[in-house]
Parts: sequence; structure tokens; C-alpha cells
Amino acid sequence: MNFIEAIQTYSGQPITSQLLLDLLKEYRRPLDKIEELINQKKLIRVKRGIYVAGPALKISQPEPLLLANHLAGPSYVSLQTALSYWRLIPEKVYEISSMTTSRSKTYHTPIGRYTYTHLPLPYYAFGQRQAELAEKQVALVASAEKAICDTIIATSGLRLRSQDQTRKWLLENMRMDIQVLRTLHINIIREWLKNAPKIDSLQLLIETMENL
Repeated sequence: MNFIEAIQTYSGQPITSQLLLDLLKEYRRPLDKIEELINQKKLIRVKRGIYVAGPALKISQPEPLLLANHLAGPSYVSLQTALSYWRLIPEKVYEISSMTTSRSKTYHTPIGRYTYTHLPLPYYAFGQRQAELAEKQVALVASAEKAICDTIIATSGLRLRSQDQTRKWLLENMRMDIQVLRTLHINIIREWLKNAPKIDSLQLLIETMENL
């Protein structure tokens, strides 16, 4: 089986250097072959060690949210990206935002910008969901409730001081859908409070959502 046939099995998945070296083990200089495949637009190097199929291969690339999980780990998709995924905000998001226990970082890649914001444990571990994006593509994404909390925590200078301010932030600044907000599980946020940054702001979020 040649490389083109073998790589079809990994349609829709990120491709690691280790996988490429295994598929190209018959070549005396597999690293040179990888560079050749990039030049032929059969592969795109997203970052060191991570590739996706190029246009010349004519197989599916991974969904951006799935790729985000692989570019930096541990991580899960959150902030405006997750808010958009759960249809809480109307805007389509082009930057893929994630949370991580590692240091904050940004990747400018040939297929988009990926940002990672540090969160401390144990708060980081709460509210993560597996989202099925496409066939055989499942990504780790913040729940709608966690995405709202993460956005409050990660927004520099944001301190919620009243229900009026919080309601304005939710409905006017963030343009969140009030009908979707009313379906969310407030009690789960309450369970996170003792381990969360910006506890006072999250408490106001709970009180405001109870009165929507």
C-alpha cells in the first residue's frame, strides 16, 4: 500500500509526525519525503509535529475544534468559540479559543489562529463535554455554562458588581440569546464556585440568570 492509499484511513484526523514516519518508513529519508509532500500541497504543516491533509490529497481535514484539542494539551475549546457552538451568541467565530492548564499561548497557522488561555486546577476540569462534530470527529468543548464562566474569568478587567451590569453584559455586550440562557443549568455553576476564580462575579452571574 502506498502513502496516498494509506493516508485515506486518516481522513478528517490530525496527522502527527510519528504517524507520517511510520507510513513513510520504506523511504531512506522520510523527513525529506514529508517536505516534498508539503511542497506538493498533499500535506499542510500546522505546527511542528502536527499536519493536516492538503488540497492535493482530496481527503477531509479535521474540524477546527478537533484540531484545537491536538495543537496544545491538555485543552478544551471554550470562550466565544464554544458560545457560538452552543448558539448562545449570533456571531460566527473565526479564531478558535481554548482553555489549558499550561501557559497561555497563540498559534498563527496556515488554517487559522488558535489561542489558549491558562486556567488553574481544579476549576479547569469542570464542565467539559464531548461534542460530535462530524463522523469520527469528537472534540472536547466547554459546556454552555462553563463557556460563560470561562469568558467572565478570562476577560481582563471584567468585574461584575450588580445584576443590572451582569444582565447588560450578557444581553447587550455579549449579545447572548436570552431564550438559550433560560435553559441552562444554574446549579452546576454553583457547584464550581468554591474552586473558581472571580467568585463574586460568578455569584452575580448565578443571581442574574435566576431572574432572567
